[in-house]
Amino acid sequence: MKFYYLPFAKRHRFPGLIGVLLILLSACHTPRSAHLPQSVPQSVMDSVYRAVRTPYKYGIVLQHPDSGKMVDSPTVFRKNGQWYMSYIVFDGQGYETWLAESQDLLQWRTIGRLLTFSQNTWDANQKAGYMALVDIDWGGTYKMYGHDGKLWMSYLGGATEGYEKGTLGVGMAFYDPLIKSEQWSRLADPVLLPGDKDARWFETDKIYKSSVIHDREEVTGYPFLMYYNAKGDTARYESIGLAVSRDMVHWERWGEDPLITRHEGICGDAQIVRMGNLYVMFYFGAFWKPGAFERFACSYDLVNWTDWEGPDLIAPSEDYDQQYAHKPWVVRWNGVVYHFYNAVGSEGRVIALATSEPLDE
Repeated sequence: MKFYYLPFAKRHRFPGLIGVLLILLSACHTPRSAHLPQSVPQSVMDSVYRAVRTPYKYGIVLQHPDSGKMVDSPTVFRKNGQWYMSYIVFDGQGYETWLAESQDLLQWRTIGRLLTFSQNTWDANQKAGYMALVDIDWGGTYKMYGHDGKLWMSYLGGATEGYEKGTLGVGMAFYDPLIKSEQWSRLADPVLLPGDKDARWFETDKIYKSSVIHDREEVTGYPFLMYYNAKGDTARYESIGLAVSRDMVHWERWGEDPLITRHEGICGDAQIVRMGNLYVMFYFGAFWKPGAFERFACSYDLVNWTDWEGPDLIAPSEDYDQQYAHKPWVVRWNGVVYHFYNAVGSEGRVIALATSEPLDE
C-alpha cells in the first residue's frame, strides 16, 4: 500500500481523506500479535505433546575426547544435503564454539572452532555461540538463512575466566560463507548486557544463552526476535525474556517481564519452531523440581506463552543423563523427531539424543 504526501495547502481542504490515510497508516504499524489469541487451548497443547514426544533414548552422539572438557548447547541445521551442529566446549578457562557435521543425525564428526579465546576484548574468555536464523518450520528445511549478506550467530560473551564467571552478555558474530572452520567475525561491542540502562529486573546480574529467529511475518512488528535466559540481582532464578531487532545489530528489550518463569530455579535455552499458525518453544527447566528436564510452551503471537503442565519431554533416566537432561534442540526429519540435549552423568557433560521412534544403532 502506498501513501502520498499532500502539501499543507491541500491537506486542510480534505480532512476526511487525511483522517482515513492516518487510520490506515496506523493500522499498518499495529503488530499482528495484538489481534491474536493470548492463550492456547488444552486440546492443542495435548496434540503438540503427542507430536513432539521422543520416548526412545538413542544415547550419546557427541562428547569431547578429553574427559576433562565439557560439551554443551547443540544447534542443528542443514546445508547442501549435510547436517551440521554448532556446540560449545568448556575447558576450565571458558567457553569456545565448535562445529561438527553428520550425514544421518546420528554419527557426528568435529570440523573445528568457530569462536575462540581472544585478548583484551569484552568477550576474551567466553564465546558460547548459537547459530541464528535457522528455518523454524517444523519438518522444514532447517536451512540457516542469512541477513545483509552474512550468516549470524549470537553468543554468550564475557572477559572473566571460569565457569560463567563475571559479567556475561550477548554478542553477535557473523560470517560468509558458512562452512569453514576459520574464525567468525564479531561486532566490537556486546548487544545486550545486564548493566544496560534498559535492563529489566530479571536480567540485571547475568544474561545466558540466546536464540535468534527470523519472523518473516513480523507478528510482533519486528523481523528478528531473540529469546534468552537471564538472572537478576534480586531475582536469583533464571527466566526467559525477549529482545527485538530490525537489523541484527541493534536490539531493544520487549516488555517489562519475562515470557517464561517459575520464579525459582531455571527456565532457559529456548528453541522456537512453527507448526502452522502455532509456535512451540522447547526449553529446559531445573530446580523448581528435582534435577533438570525438557519442557515446552505454545503461543499464537510469539509473546504470550501457554506452559505445558504435563509430563516432561525428557528427564533423567540413564547413567549418562542421571544428573541433568536439558538444553534442547529438536528437529523433525523424514517423519522422525530427533531431540538433541545436553546430558550430564556417568560420562561427564555430553550431547545425547532421544527420538520418536526406536532406531537401529
